[in-house]
Amino acid sequence: MEPITPMFFHWSPENTWVVMARIAAGRQQEALTNLQALYERFNPGFPFEYHFVDEEYSKQYASEQRVASLSRYFAGFAILISCLGLFGLAAFTGEIRKKEIGVRKVLGASVFNVVLLLTKDFTRLVMVSILMGLPIAYFLVSQWLDRFEFKIGLHWWFFVGAGFLVLVISWLTTSSQAFVAASAHPHECLRNE
Repeated sequence: MEPITPMFFHWSPENTWVVMARIAAGRQQEALTNLQALYERFNPGFPFEYHFVDEEYSKQYASEQRVASLSRYFAGFAILISCLGLFGLAAFTGEIRKKEIGVRKVLGASVFNVVLLLTKDFTRLVMVSILMGLPIAYFLVSQWLDRFEFKIGLHWWFFVGAGFLVLVISWLTTSSQAFVAASAHPHECLRNE
């Protein structure tokens, strides 16, 4: 990739192969007709070819737009699958620790304390995964952005915000199942003892 350098335009009518013209919005067809008549007067026998600059720029970034669109869909699927996995793990953990929850409730633990106890383990796991994933994400995004001459800066709060969003999603996913486990009556949890 080459950096953008200053340009110097020199008008030389005998060597004019490409002409750029600014066309007023809404008058494209009229301008193209006039340009074609002018072209055919000075260049008879050669076909009149034209391109719009905005379309050319759009073609250059079509692959990035496609990647952005696919990334949104795959990120949504990944979040959904992760939430389903966390939900299942929280349900399994609530079922495994059913007797412990019953004993804690008999000894006076509130529903909030039990929910906090059950979500604490998941919070640690999510925090470890965030701490492992953030440097990798920073490296990959910075490598991708280095392909562009003009780019945005990577700020720390982009990654902290994404990590916080992941934590909130995991809390919502696990706390709902933890609340169900914590709301069970102690006699249902301990009736087999």
